[in-house]
Amino acid sequence: MIKIIMNGCNGRMGQVISGMIAEDPELEMAAGIDPKDDGHNPYPVFSDIGLCDVKADCLIDFSTAAVVDRMLDYCVEHELPCVLCTTGLSSRQIEKVEEASKKIAVLRSANMSLGINLLLKLLKQAAAVLAPAGFDVEVVEKHHRMKLDAPSGTALALAESVNSELGGDYEFVFDRSARREKRPEKEIGISAVRGGTIVGEHDVIFAGTDETVTFSHTAYSRAVFGRGAVQAARFLAGRPAGLYDMSDVVENITGR
Repeated sequence: MIKIIMNGCNGRMGQVISGMIAEDPELEMAAGIDPKDDGHNPYPVFSDIGLCDVKADCLIDFSTAAVVDRMLDYCVEHELPCVLCTTGLSSRQIEKVEEASKKIAVLRSANMSLGINLLLKLLKQAAAVLAPAGFDVEVVEKHHRMKLDAPSGTALALAESVNSELGGDYEFVFDRSARREKRPEKEIGISAVRGGTIVGEHDVIFAGTDETVTFSHTAYSRAVFGRGAVQAARFLAGRPAGLYDMSDVVENITGR
């Protein structure tokens, strides 16, 4: 039985994941962390992670960037593997994640979806062929009105996947309103749309002369990300210290 602590248990994703774990005979919700709790959860909930005295095998974090530092400190102190799903981290926080991974197992991913992680690999192949042929690259992401960070961590990961294949020579551009000039060759435009209840849509556009190739991924429910997080926790429990990502989970599932 793998016991899990859910950081951000009363958020949308926290509740989705809690429900999935409750239905899995191999997993157990040991505790939740959330500043707001009305007592409806069938497991103990602590308002601050420092108050949590429940032993577990892995922590899943779907909270906010503001509490990630304390969460990492807690996991290191308790030698607790961590599935870090929160996006919008600063460069300093990313460095802190890397430091923590020297002491505990940390799995960090901008997106927990299996489809997105396959797309990251496909984009490298497309970039290697299309960019040298003069195709421009644009990333457009759409999310619900409640999402705090923009662009999404997934949009950045998609752009970084393309850029890494191209030697890191491309500049990310988030706003063109202040300039009046033609589009430079080596830039990747990243646009964010916020509205309604859109769960998550990402398009990566390769625009060439007289033809366009678009890679699209649409999440129709948050269950997509919840299933990935649960798979990641199952994978991470008991792993040695190190920095992992969803590609490791995918390889563990497929055997390649």
